[in-house]
Amino acid sequence: MSMIGELIIVLLVLFGALLSALSTFGLIRLPDVYLRSHAATKSATLGVLCILTGAFLYFMFYLDQVSAKLLLGIVFVFITSPVAGHLNGRAAYRTGVPMWGKSVQDDLKPALKRERKQDSSS
Repeated sequence: MSMIGELIIVLLVLFGALLSALSTFGLIRLPDVYLRSHAATKSATLGVLCILTGAFLYFMFYLDQVSAKLLLGIVFVFITSPVAGHLNGRAAYRTGVPMWGKSVQDDLKPALKRERKQDSSS
């Protein structure tokens, strides 16, 4: 069990670090704020969750401690990071930050037009 546990922990931490590094490349290379937000939110969240899970398993198997702080950190990151990414993208859209010229779909445009139409008629 010791060798398998170590391997799982190492793979989780390594996978999390690689995903976090991949997220930084997305922040540098992607063309607009919406795609950058997507890269940062998705891959960084999964990367941080993998690293925290690896740390939790290390404490649980090798130090015989169940870390409530790590569990709370995992839950907090799992809930707040995607919501924060969504709200950042929504705020950018509502303030008029332009989408990338090659974007093919804008699902929020009709809903925003309906909302503005309702606000002006009220």
